[in-house]
Amino acid sequence: MRRYAILDVFTDRPFGGNPLAVVTDSDGLDARQMQEIAREFNLSETVFVGSPENRLHRANVRIFTPSQELPFAGHPTVGTAVLLALDDAVENPALQEAVLILGQKVGPVRCGVFLKGEKHGRAIFDLPTEPVALASDLDREAVANALDLFPGEVCFENHVPSVYSAGVAFAFVPVRDLEVIARAEPNMAAWADAFSSDAASAFVYCRETETKGCHFHARMFAPAMGIDEDPATGSAVAALAGAILRFDAPSPGSHHFTIEQGFEMGRPSLIDLEVAVAGGRIARASIGGDAVVVARGMLAVD
Repeated sequence: MRRYAILDVFTDRPFGGNPLAVVTDSDGLDARQMQEIAREFNLSETVFVGSPENRLHRANVRIFTPSQELPFAGHPTVGTAVLLALDDAVENPALQEAVLILGQKVGPVRCGVFLKGEKHGRAIFDLPTEPVALASDLDREAVANALDLFPGEVCFENHVPSVYSAGVAFAFVPVRDLEVIARAEPNMAAWADAFSSDAASAFVYCRETETKGCHFHARMFAPAMGIDEDPATGSAVAALAGAILRFDAPSPGSHHFTIEQGFEMGRPSLIDLEVAVAGGRIARASIGGDAVVVARGMLAVD
């Protein structure tokens, strides 16, 4: 029997945000078992928490979608950090703030956690790697076909389809407005013609938003990962920092962006991105968001 928890991430209330399963005592499980458990939960990601390989780390974590393991992901990092801090506070109630280092495939990820109650907290983590462009710009017509849109609806201002990674690669597809993004839908017959196997997940975004104070509205489709649509994708927002740097050219200094996602799914999510720009590049960046525990249980797996 192994303990697990379910959290909703990038939201401050249950039944919003992106659901996450976290198996909190996964020592002894192999990759095959982890993949089977992730497929059983059938959430966009499942985290397996194990003993740290470095004594300075809080834990080692492995992240699985229903079909594959990921080197890094945003909402699993936020949710796991909040859950571990909540569990630590049970033994030490005065511990309402903490800094945790989580060992991941991409490398160590430093997280700051602020607890807001017995089941609620907020985590901010430093990007494990600087966002980088991975390929030449994507073909606008092919991208439009893959999302069942018209070519004239793809792109806004000087934003064009591009590919960036901050640990996981995404194809970034700017579209005209909320009306267009609401109609976007994967066309699998055209998907491979638009997106390479290395960046087969499409993060579709526009400047128009539903929530006051947000800077971008987004949807994310990852059929190759077994995810039809993701309610909140922190690793994509981390990579989006590269596109923001290129297309919006923010001035030197610190900049804050809030990205709304999951609204079309009825799972509204808010992802905070902090970017420090210096010398025309990203000197530092972080992702932040809330997480709420909605369930705990025991998994009948040896």
